Amino acid sequence: MTNSGTKMETRRRRSGQFSLSQKLRKPRETDLLQQRLPVWNPMLTPINTAPFFFGFSVISALLGLLLNSTSRNIVEFEIDYTGTDPLSPCYSCAKNYSRTSTTLCTCSVAFTLDKAFKNHRRYLKSRDDAQLNGEPWALKNPSSRCEPYQRDGGLPIAPCGAISNSLFNDTLRLYRVDSTGTKTEVSLVKKDIAWWTDKHLKFKNPPGNKNLSLLFEGTNQPPNWRKPVYELDPSDPGNNGFMNEDLIVWMRPAMSANFRKLYRIIPGLDNRPTLPQGAYVLDVAYNFPVISFGGRKRMILSTMSWMGGKNPFLGLAYITMGVVLFLLAVIFLMVHLVCGTSSRFLEVPHTAAA
Repeated sequence: MTNSGTKMETRRRRSGQFSLSQKLRKPRETDLLQQRLPVWNPMLTPINTAPFFFGFSVISALLGLLLNSTSRNIVEFEIDYTGTDPLSPCYSCAKNYSRTSTTLCTCSVAFTLDKAFKNHRRYLKSRDDAQLNGEPWALKNPSSRCEPYQRDGGLPIAPCGAISNSLFNDTLRLYRVDSTGTKTEVSLVKKDIAWWTDKHLKFKNPPGNKNLSLLFEGTNQPPNWRKPVYELDPSDPGNNGFMNEDLIVWMRPAMSANFRKLYRIIPGLDNRPTLPQGAYVLDVAYNFPVISFGGRKRMILSTMSWMGGKNPFLGLAYITMGVVLFLLAVIFLMVHLVCGTSSRFLEVPHTAAA
């Protein structure tokens, strides 16, 4: 812009002569738009930072102690039913044990697999989340990441991938044996064993007909399955297809080669212990092979608390964090005692120009 143009713009501003478009572009006379809001520029020094570290260290340590105490109070009973060879009786076995606790609580039944390496990179990628979310186009066109479990006999596999193909399919039944030797089956609830976000957001059946056999028509079951996905739970029609909770629990990745999955829940009873004192028998229908890769299988009976199952790591993590924050607070105080309010140790020395 020339000097004459600049002078003309200055005269217009002084006289208030602006076009309508120029007036519309002008910010409103507010403190926010005109950047006149009061500001606070805190000066962080060791002495005013240390109290925050002390406070958070106490909170973290107390929370860690609470979590650690709760985890210690959770009772677990573990049964290894791996077996040693195909002729072992533990391929269809009964395990006897005695429980002496009479605590009123809600118990969970979990299974543990060792050396399964469910965290392998290629294994984790072998799934199609769009298909599991009920997308119609993905049902008949599964992702190439599912190879070699993408198609079978020219038909798409539902659900596809190595994770679903290796679905845990052992059947565990728990019986209580009374003094006369009569066995009474303990009710094992298969509802609400999956995460809420998984059940309601990530896994859905394809939209359309409520008859799942028609929805999954033109697809094949995974090679290692004995029944199609729409017949996983004959006793509960709403627990079939991609909404089957055993499938949802299995599809959640594990972070290590040895992992634990929730199998069933034993609900608490009014004014009675969940598992009264006495002898119990575990019947196992052995379907999931582990001997070929040197794995182990265990069933775990566990009480539950407000934090879920037994988890000693979480409490130790919070306690460790509290100790680290406390040490940082002590270091800040020492810096303040040594240096005071001087900031000379922060100054960068100037070098003489060459």
